[in-house]
Formats: sequence, structure tokens, C-alpha cells
Amino acid sequence: MRAGLRALTSRGRSFLASGIAAAVMAVLLGESDLLRIGVLVMALPLLAAMVVARTRYRLSCARRLDPARAEVGGEATVTLRLENVTRLPTGLLLIDDTVPYALGARPRFVLDRVEPRGIREIDYRVRSDLRGRYTIGPLSIRIADPFGLVELTRSFTISDTLVVTPQVVALPHVRLSGEWTGGGDSRTRSVAAAGDDDVAPREYRQGDDLRRVHWRSTARHGELMVRREEQQWQSRGALLLDTRRHAHRGEGPRSSFEVAVSAAASIGVHLAHEGLGLRLVTDQGAEHLTDTGLSRSLLDTLAVVRHSPARSLETALTALRQGGGDGLVVAVLGSLEPEEARELARIRHSGMTGVAVLLDVHTWDGTEPGSSEEYQAVQGVLAGYGWRIVRLPAGTSIASVWQDAANRGRYALSSPGGAV
Repeated sequence: MRAGLRALTSRGRSFLASGIAAAVMAVLLGESDLLRIGVLVMALPLLAAMVVARTRYRLSCARRLDPARAEVGGEATVTLRLENVTRLPTGLLLIDDTVPYALGARPRFVLDRVEPRGIREIDYRVRSDLRGRYTIGPLSIRIADPFGLVELTRSFTISDTLVVTPQVVALPHVRLSGEWTGGGDSRTRSVAAAGDDDVAPREYRQGDDLRRVHWRSTARHGELMVRREEQQWQSRGALLLDTRRHAHRGEGPRSSFEVAVSAAASIGVHLAHEGLGLRLVTDQGAEHLTDTGLSRSLLDTLAVVRHSPARSLETALTALRQGGGDGLVVAVLGSLEPEEARELARIRHSGMTGVAVLLDVHTWDGTEPGSSEEYQAVQGVLAGYGWRIVRLPAGTSIASVWQDAANRGRYALSSPGGAV
């Protein structure tokens, strides 16, 4: 009964107060008819509170997200499945699901009645223009009487997670290094790193191409030996994302930081689809990516990446040096000092392809693309060390300028995306 009284709505409290007032006035004035009316008005919310408090509905709830991972600006459908597992029908149910503000307004629904063992499914859509990992739920149900005098809230504990990933755009194919042939499938494959220099024969394994049998070693060892110099070369590379707060301009989905994250996601997915073994490095250090489902792991990591307070790229450079074996390094960079560019440029060696995607962050302040002397100096430093420069000003898609990654040791001096 206490729970029912605490669940009185404003209307229920008004009825109760009006009934008490009418009863008091009836006693003072000696009006028996007014007393009966006052008692009736008081009884309505009390009886409703008693009925609602004694209600013992047993409901099960399940939630399904389709898809569970959505791109920025994309929609996901949330399906709620409610089942009445008792032999009694429910009364009026007010359904209220918990949704973060970034996904839209909080969804509310009304169910008039759910029959015994009955099932109801409710759909609603969510959409976000911001990356992130969002928790949807728990679901709360408000049980109300038909007059709206009492509402009793009960909550479920289950919740689900929606991952909103950065926007990914398709990039044109760009040859970033030489062509190498791998053993076994007799096809040419573009790789960005050299494999291990291993020409010694090894024992034959089931599935090896018989054309690779090294007969001289076979005769010497008395068992089939195959050449190892024709094994498939493994492509390895690193993707560097500059997340330093002071290196970016603007706020919200159109800021240079969000453009950088989207560019890194597009490049990473593009390279992963081409068979590159990729690792992600930020100015905070190396990020863990799973070998299986590389694209998914990369997007999940980039979905939650945030600005860092770091002032230099020293940690990132250390992580790049410690990784080793990278034949390709793609750096998505914000504002750089020429000295910082020089330290990064020295990472590249003769067996490595370096691509620098330089966000012209000054264009986010309304400056003409490439007009900053500091920006041009950074381009010159990186190009002087053999890096390929891809300039990305505000309002330009990474897909439209990615072809510049094919320009060895040169950078654009004319309009964005054009090389000379």
C-alpha cells in the first residue's frame, strides 16, 4: 500500500486532496451529501493504489539491435520483445526505454493490454552523428490504472550496446609499392613490405606446390624438400593517427579531428581489404587490434578514440620504431611543427613507403588551402625524405585526393588533390 501511495500521480494526489477537503467542509457545514462525495473522491485514488500495488505481472523482455554497429549518420532499428508469462492479462502499460541523448529522443510507448502468454514487439529507430559506444537500456515499464491516478515503475536490468563507427568512404586503388609474387597461388600481389629473406629449403608439407621441390636437397636428405624463397610474402604496415587536441581545429562532426578519424578509418579498411596486416598507432601509443576481423577491430577502436592532451608525437614515433617490419606507414596528421615533421620523416627508411595525409587545419579557420608558410614547410620536409604527400583541406573527401599517394616524393602545390 505504501508503494501504491508513493506512486500516486499529480491527478491522484489532487483527487485525494480534494476528497479530504470536501469531507472536512462537509463535517463543518453538516452536509451529508458533500461528505459522501468527499469519501468517494478520496476512495478512488486509494483503491487504484491498492490494485496497482497488488498487481503481480511477470514480464520478460528482450532487445535486438539491427545492426549492432552503425556508421555515423546511419540508422539502427531497436526491437523490443515483451512477453506476459503469467496467466493473467495486463492492464495499461507505459513502456519507456533508456536511450543516450546523442541517439535521439527517449522512446515511449503505450500498450493497452497483453493477454496471458501474449507477446508484443515494438520497433523504433536511433541515429547518431557522433561516433561512440552507446548503451541502450534498461527498459522501464510503468503500470497505470485506467484513470491515470497511479503509476508504478518497474525496470529491467538488461541493456545493449550500439557502436557508431566513423564514416568510411571507398578509396581508389593506388600502387604504394612494388609488385611481388607469392608461392602457392601463382598470382601477383601488391605488398607494402618485404618478407623474410629465407632461401634455405625445408621439408615438404601437405599442400605444398610440387613445382617448388628442391631435388638436390631432396637427394641429400632422403626426403622431399621444397624451396622457401617462393613462400607468400606478408604485407605489414602501420597507420598513425594524430589525436592531439592542439593539432586540430573546429568542433563537432565537421571538425578536423573527426575528418582525420574518418580518413584513418577509410584508409585502414581499404588497406585491410587489400590484405595488409595493419597496426594502429596514436600519439598515446600502439592500439591493440585483433588479427581476425581487422576491419571490424579497427573501426571499433576508432569509434571511441578521443582527443589527447599530448603536445608531441614522441610516444607515437617510439611505438613505430618498436613495431619493426613495417613496409608501409600512413600518417594522418593535424598541425605539425617543421621539427616534428623532421622527426617523423626520419622514421622512413629505404625499404619503407611513407604516406602523409596532411590535414590543412588552417582551412577550418577560413584560410586558403596551403597558404600557411608553416604548412608548406612541413610538406617540404616530409617530401624531402621521400614521403608521399596527400593534402586534405576542409570540405574535401579523402577519396578525391587519395590518388596523390601514388606521387613519390612530390607534393601538390596547386589546387587540392592536384600534383605537380
